Amino acid sequence: MTLSRGDFIGSSLGITALTAAGMPRKAGAAVSFDSAQDNGNPIIPVQIDAGRLIRTVVGLRPFRATGFVLRAEPFGEKVLVHNYGHGGGGFSLSWGCATLAADFVADRSASQAAVLGCGVIGLTTARILQNRGWQVTIYASDLPPATTSNVAGAQWTPTVVFTSGDATPAFLDTFRKASRIANRAFQLMAGPAYGVRWIHNYALKRDVESATPELDYATRAGIADLYADVETIDPSTVPFVGFKYIRRFDTMLMEPNTFLPALERDFLLQGGRTVVHTFHTRSEITALHEPIVFNCTGLGPRALFNDTALEPIRGQLSILEPQPLVDYTYLTKELYMFPRDDGIVLGGTFERGNWSTAVDLATQARIIAAHKALFVSASR
Repeated sequence: MTLSRGDFIGSSLGITALTAAGMPRKAGAAVSFDSAQDNGNPIIPVQIDAGRLIRTVVGLRPFRATGFVLRAEPFGEKVLVHNYGHGGGGFSLSWGCATLAADFVADRSASQAAVLGCGVIGLTTARILQNRGWQVTIYASDLPPATTSNVAGAQWTPTVVFTSGDATPAFLDTFRKASRIANRAFQLMAGPAYGVRWIHNYALKRDVESATPELDYATRAGIADLYADVETIDPSTVPFVGFKYIRRFDTMLMEPNTFLPALERDFLLQGGRTVVHTFHTRSEITALHEPIVFNCTGLGPRALFNDTALEPIRGQLSILEPQPLVDYTYLTKELYMFPRDDGIVLGGTFERGNWSTAVDLATQARIIAAHKALFVSASR
C-alpha cells in the first residue's frame, strides 16, 4: 500500500528508519544561491537536481498499528524486556522508551544484561542500563555505521508510530511519557559532540483547510508543547512555491553519523561489550548467560516471537551532496527535507507492507522532481 506522508500521519502518530542501498556518486555543478528572509533569517533554496545526487537509500520502518511494544515477561529462567516496533519514531522516542524499558527491572539488583540490537533503540537502552549500574553486552547482526538507524532522517518528530484508531488509552499515555523523557534527553545533548541541534521547520500547506501533519498530530497526542516557537508566517517571505499557509516551528535535528558513534563510544568507555551475532531462534536467546535480556531488534520479533502485527513501512530517500548554507527543514503532505552534514535528505515514500529494500529508480526520479518543483521560481 502506497500512502502519502500526510495521509499516513493524518491517521497515525519519526520520520525515518532506513537501511542503506548504495548508489554511485555523481558530480554536481557549482551551487548558486538566492535567498528569502523569514523574520530576518535568510532561507537559502535547496539546489535540487539529479546531478547533485550522491546516494539513494531504502529502509523499512518497524511499524505496529497499535504502537510499539514495551513490556517485560518471564522467559524461561530469564526476564525478557521488549522494546521494539517504533515505526518512524525510533530516534525521537529512543531515550524515553529506553528509560521506561529499564524501569521494568528497577527493583532488581544491577548485574548483567544483554541488549539485542545496536541501532538507536539498542544503544540508548544499553546506556540507560549502564548509568544504573548494569554490566551490558550488546548482541547485534550489524554495528554502526551499518545499522538501520545510521541512515535515519532523525528529526525530533515522533510520527508514523501508530494508527490513531488502534491505539489504546494506556498506550497513548506511554507514548506521551516516552516523548517527554526523550525530548528532554535530547535537549541536554545539544551541541557538536552528539550532533544534536535546534532547527527551524516549515510546514507547508496548499490551502488553509488542509492539515499540518506534525503540529496537528502533536495537539491530538497531547505533546504540542514540545514544539517550540510555533508561528504562522507570510508565504511571500519564504522561497516555497504554491503554498498559501505556512507554519514554522522549532525542534531538534540529530546527525545519525555523529550521534550513534558517540553513543557507541560512551558505551564502550563505560565497560560495555559488543558481540556480532544474528539470532535465528528463541533457544539461542535462552542460551545467553545474562539473566536479563532486552529485545531491541526492530522488525526481528516478527520471526523471533511470531509478532504478525509487526510490519514494514518502506521508505526511500535521495541524498544530495551537502549544502552547508541550508539550515532549515520543510515538510509537506507528501515530502520532507533534512539538511545533514552528510547530505541533503529528500524523502517522500510511505509504503506499508512492502519488504523490498531495492532502490526504485522511478521513485528516485519522482522524489527529486517533486522537491525541485517546490523551488521552481528560485532554481537555476
